[in-house]
Amino acid sequence: MLTYFMFAVVAFVVLVLATGMKIVRQGYRYTIEHFGRFVRVAEPGFNYVTPFFYRVGRRINMMEQVLDIPGQEIITKDNAMVAVDGVVFFQVLDAAKAAYEVSDLYTAIMALSTTNLRTVMGSMDLDETLSKRDEINTRLLAVVDNATENWGVKITRVELRDIRPPQDIVNAMTRQMKAEREKRAVILEAEGMRQSAILKAEGEKQSAILEAEGSREAAFREAEARERSAQAEASATKAVSDAIERGSAQAINYFVAQKYVEAIAEFARSPNAKTILFPVEATQLIGTLGGIGELAKEAIGVQLPKAPPPPKKAPPSVPPVPGA
Repeated sequence: MLTYFMFAVVAFVVLVLATGMKIVRQGYRYTIEHFGRFVRVAEPGFNYVTPFFYRVGRRINMMEQVLDIPGQEIITKDNAMVAVDGVVFFQVLDAAKAAYEVSDLYTAIMALSTTNLRTVMGSMDLDETLSKRDEINTRLLAVVDNATENWGVKITRVELRDIRPPQDIVNAMTRQMKAEREKRAVILEAEGMRQSAILKAEGEKQSAILEAEGSREAAFREAEARERSAQAEASATKAVSDAIERGSAQAINYFVAQKYVEAIAEFARSPNAKTILFPVEATQLIGTLGGIGELAKEAIGVQLPKAPPPPKKAPPSVPPVPGA
């Protein structure tokens, strides 16, 4: 009988000790109460709580958590109805305050975020609500974080997930965007045509300037060539005139031979000429050329040996003309 009693006592002691052992997981904090009064916070790991006198009050999640803001319709400053939903990121920094300063932490944060979201977006126009999400997030974060500071909670981020304006406003915005893009396209096209016209005019101007400079240079070269040709002709004429004045008959022969050669060249260039009939004999032309040679020798002052006279040829026989 005594053995059973001792066994029961040992079992009771072991049960009491096991009941008082509390294992707190990482990322959580437990509040310990003594007859309903908070006394301390149990840290992660092994903790022993005296049974019957102490108990675990609240189990607080100390990790960063995400709370969804349910979708709601908000009237903006310009009386446009938009549907909005979002998320709130928060973290408990003080387990005692989060457990005993507010009744329901999650419901309180959601209600606070919803009401302040209506306040912030209700003070803005529709265009501002669609284009200034960062500003809305910043203002909402400041307000909610300041309100939850007494609860031992830190609001890390507030993000608007979706803003849905009415369908008729969406259609109007689509038409406005299309008109704006068409306007920019027309402006860019006009700017391109203007730039093209300017570049074309600049090119034509530069081309005209270069063409004028080229014409000027060509005219200058042509005038210079004519001047030099005239000077050479004047020098040649003066030399021949001086030779005639000194009584040289070779100068006259030079002019006659020059005109004779020019006339023969014109006969040769004629497109209708098949046969050329010389009005004089070839010997006369040779004699004339010989005169030119004599004139050249007198001009350079060199006495060359005279060439033997060409042999005389019998005049060509002319066939009798019938009926003469």
